[in-house]
Amino acid sequence: MQGFQLEIWPEGTAFFRRAVEIWQEQAAAAIRQRGRFTVALAGGNTPRKLYAALTQTPGIPWQETWLFWGDERYVPPDHPESNYGMVRRILLETVGVPASQVFPMPTQAGDPLRDAAEYEATLQQIFGTECPAFDLIWLGVGEDGHTASLFPGTAALQVQHRWVTVGQKGEEPRLTLTYPVLNQARQVVVLVTGASKAAIVKEALTTEAHLPCQRLNPQGRLLWLLDAAAAAELPLPAVALLG
Repeated sequence: MQGFQLEIWPEGTAFFRRAVEIWQEQAAAAIRQRGRFTVALAGGNTPRKLYAALTQTPGIPWQETWLFWGDERYVPPDHPESNYGMVRRILLETVGVPASQVFPMPTQAGDPLRDAAEYEATLQQIFGTECPAFDLIWLGVGEDGHTASLFPGTAALQVQHRWVTVGQKGEEPRLTLTYPVLNQARQVVVLVTGASKAAIVKEALTTEAHLPCQRLNPQGRLLWLLDAAAAAELPLPAVALLG
């Protein structure tokens, strides 16, 4: 991980207001320049709160928004742990994104590798044969330093010639975008909240620990967006609370 931006906001409303502002800023620029806004979404509790905040925000150009997923548990879309299912319940049932512009990762074939290839083919149909350059990718960080479904010590970390692969969390397969796609993005935001993430945030941002999240190096901008609890172990004077 080379150059990145860091923003630290108070916990709660101010933090999610800033995340919504980033969505709005990136959407406006993408639609002005390219006529559409392409976003890869993340799962987890923190993104869930962002999506809920988006439903309360007027003026978001949903008709020009194209939604994709950065990773997905290999479960049916109606499963409680499905990232797509969470977004559908919280966001899609409320806002007006055209169904033809929503692209969940497939998890129905019973063969994760086959479904990964199918999602890659979908990306090729939409973006062409060049590696996709998403306008915005939302990511999180696990307490082990993983991001998307790129876990420490797994084969997915080494995949360079595919856009979508199978990540492994123990014996559990997951579909995930690969580093070539993550690092082609115009904007990547690593969204982290809570005291339970403070130790891994410090390790990721202040050491050379070779964590999966440290291999993020997008062509565009990389922003670590933290709340005060997640940033609590960062050394001063690096910490400057905004908001």
